Amino acid sequence: MSATDPSVAKGPDPSSIVRLSTAYWESQTLLTANRLRLFDALADGARTADEVASALSLDARSTALFLRACVGLGFLTEKAGRFENAPVAAAFLVSRSPAFMGNVIRYSDQLYGAWGQLEGSLRAGKPALPAETYLGDDPARTRGFVMAMHERALGIARVLVNVLDLQGRRSMLDVGGGPGTYSVLLTERFPGLRSEVLELPGVAAVARELVASAGASDRVVLRDGDYHSSDFGSGKDVVLMSGMFHRESEATCRGLIERASACLDPGGLLVVSDVFTDEGGARPTFAAMFGLNMMLTAPDGGVHADADVMRWMGDCGFRDMRMVPLPPPMPHRVVMGFKP
Repeated sequence: MSATDPSVAKGPDPSSIVRLSTAYWESQTLLTANRLRLFDALADGARTADEVASALSLDARSTALFLRACVGLGFLTEKAGRFENAPVAAAFLVSRSPAFMGNVIRYSDQLYGAWGQLEGSLRAGKPALPAETYLGDDPARTRGFVMAMHERALGIARVLVNVLDLQGRRSMLDVGGGPGTYSVLLTERFPGLRSEVLELPGVAAVARELVASAGASDRVVLRDGDYHSSDFGSGKDVVLMSGMFHRESEATCRGLIERASACLDPGGLLVVSDVFTDEGGARPTFAAMFGLNMMLTAPDGGVHADADVMRWMGDCGFRDMRMVPLPPPMPHRVVMGFKP
C-alpha cells in the first residue's frame, strides 16, 4: 500500500487555515457593497453591470467582477447579464427595508482598520480605536455608532420583551441604555412601566431623537450622565444593564451590580444582557472573538462568562438567579436575579 493511497489515514486538514487567511476578502466585499449603497441601487429591479457602474460612478470592468463576487456570496442573483438583490439583501441591506442592518455593517466597516492594528494593541495593552471617538467627541461617528446600536438592539429587544416578565413593575433604570431601544420596546410591552435611560451626553442626544420618533417620550426619559460615576437613584424595581459588561473589568462590573442593588427596592429585578462566554472564555467562538473586538475598542474591553456574572450577583445578595440564552443567530445571553 503506497503512502499516496487514499485509504491511508490523513493528517490534520489545513482547510480552516486557508479559509481564514482569506476570510477578509468576503467581509470587505460586503462592507464595500454596503458603503457604496449597492443594494439600494438595485432596489427597484435588475440592472446590468454597466448600469450599476454608471449609477455608482464606478469602473465598468471592475464592477462586473465585483457584482459576480456578490452573486457568489449570495447577496445578488444574475440572469441574462442583469443583476438583482437576493432575498436576504432585499430584506436586510436595502435602506428602506424595516429590517435594514446597514448601519450595523457600517460600524463593522469602521472597525476594519482597528482590527489591522491587533498586534499593536496586544503589545501595548491599549485599544486601537479610542472609545471617545464614537461616544461623543466625533458627532458624526457617534451618530453612526448609536444608529448601529439601535438597529442591532431592535432585533434583540423584540426577543427580550418575551423573555422578561415585567408585569406590574413601574420604574426601570436602563444603565448605559445607548439608543434607548430596549426601554422603548419594554415600556410598550408592559403598560405602566416607565424607564429612565442613563447615558453619555453625546449618545443621549441621538437617543432622544430615536425615542421621540418612536412616540415614547412620555414613558422613556434620557438622563445625561456617566454610569461609572452618576447616581443611580433609588426606588427602582427594575435595573437593566445591557451591552455594558463587555466594556468593563470584573471590578467595575461588581461595582455596577452593587450600585444596582442599592437603587432597587426589595424584590427588585436586575437584568444583565450581553455577549457572554461559557466557563473558560473560549466558547462560543463568536463570543471569544467579540472579546478581542472589545479589547480593540475600549480600555477595559473584553468578554465575561455568564457563570461569573451570576457569581458576582450572588456575592452581592441577589437570589433566584437564572441565565436565558437568546435564540440564534443572536449571541446574547440574559442573566437575571432578584434583590431579597
